[in-house]
Amino acid sequence: MPRLYEVDLHRALGLLQAGLPISEVSLRMNANRTTISRLRQRLHETDTVSDRPRSGRPRSFTQRQDRNFVRNHMNNRFLSASASSRQTRGRNNQRISANTVRRRLSTSGLRPRRP
Repeated sequence: MPRLYEVDLHRALGLLQAGLPISEVSLRMNANRTTISRLRQRLHETDTVSDRPRSGRPRSFTQRQDRNFVRNHMNNRFLSASASSRQTRGRNNQRISANTVRRRLSTSGLRPRRP
């Protein structure tokens, strides 16, 4: 099942506060009963419906930097991954590896080319 957008989360909470049971709300929202139950529990515990922070390594690019990187690479398609990594700085001005460049281009449907 797809994730519920924040608008849908608030709508589900409105239905719960209107007195509808969890099973009815889950049918109307096309979501699992457990999802609606955990949503209500999260609201009760944290007073918000936004996602909790997740653990894991932070991304080296912001989404904006990622878009700009792909756009710049489209202008110079024969730039190698290692040359591109030398020219590009990531979040907090850190160096980006050539493998990161290859992965970013691959997810965008591009490949670094040899000149």
